[in-house]
Amino acid sequence: MGGTGAGRLSLATMAGTTVTEAAAPLPGDLGIVAARVEGRVTRLLDDETARWGSVDPELLHPLEALRALVMAGGKRLRPVFCHWGFVAAGGDPADPRIVDAGAAFELLQAFALIHDDVMDGSATRRGAPAVHHRFADRHAAQVWAGESRRFGEGVAILVGDVALVYSDLLLPSGSPELAALWHELRVELNIGQYLDLSGTATGGVDRAGARRIARLKSGRYTIERPLQIGALLGDRPDLATALSQYGDPLGEAFQLRDDVLGVFGLEQRTGKPVGDDLREGKPTLMLAVAHERADDAQRELLGRVGEPDLDDQAVADLQALFIETGALDVAETEIAALAGRAVAALPAMPLPPHADLALRDLAAFVVARDA
Repeated sequence: MGGTGAGRLSLATMAGTTVTEAAAPLPGDLGIVAARVEGRVTRLLDDETARWGSVDPELLHPLEALRALVMAGGKRLRPVFCHWGFVAAGGDPADPRIVDAGAAFELLQAFALIHDDVMDGSATRRGAPAVHHRFADRHAAQVWAGESRRFGEGVAILVGDVALVYSDLLLPSGSPELAALWHELRVELNIGQYLDLSGTATGGVDRAGARRIARLKSGRYTIERPLQIGALLGDRPDLATALSQYGDPLGEAFQLRDDVLGVFGLEQRTGKPVGDDLREGKPTLMLAVAHERADDAQRELLGRVGEPDLDDQAVADLQALFIETGALDVAETEIAALAGRAVAALPAMPLPPHADLALRDLAAFVVARDA
């Protein structure tokens, strides 16, 4: 399962596709891991669709919505980091347990995305209507009783909950340490999401608070915790501890890159409208720095962050403000520093050479991506 140094992803190939459709080899065997995980999720959902569809055809709709979201794309980073934590611990890359663990992470991610879209009022996800919009539109088209918005959001919450249950079902059994870490990462995810919501509401998040949210809401459960779960599946708690020195800073760099893409990313690449994070008022490092450095006129413009009807010109003006104040430069500098810190930690770890190469390649991919 080597071959990590030969191929780097051409990011343009990922637009509107799953990672397994990319034309170029992917870093860290990402394409191979993704294909196996997608196959495992498909088998689970095939079984569940057949089971519940025979009870009532109406149950096909939420399960198909979950399938559509999971299979619409995504970077599959959590499964691949889990995979390399396991391989680094001496695990067999063909072991079906690591495929199940990767599938568990993808369904956990589906839970988080569905609920996140409800909380943020997002219209789209991965280039398609968000789950709550999909069911609100169905309710309106069928002229059913009640309020379409409430119906759509209610169904989306349930679809997310089902995804969470499926993730628990797929996670392989292991040591008490593994079970405890799985519970911890899910608590961290929800704690981080609360801080994100409260920071958006109050608008008073400083640099330290923005970075705390980045680590808890996304960074840890995208990179650090999947690596550690993989190492624990390989019965190497010592390695799980050591991998934090790589996974923690790289996870924060991952979320800071997401924050940059939330302001400057292209819709055809990210699957969400340009400037959506500005319309939602997301508390980010860039926003904190911009507030620190803004003059009176710039503060007036920053006061528009969080307006849901922010137009394209206002988004462009805010993009220019982040550049003028140096907020974008601060974020890019932090991303590079965090990624460098992560890679610098690798030589001290007892890693097989192919795992070391894979983690280096993946670090470069995480910080250079544009989707």
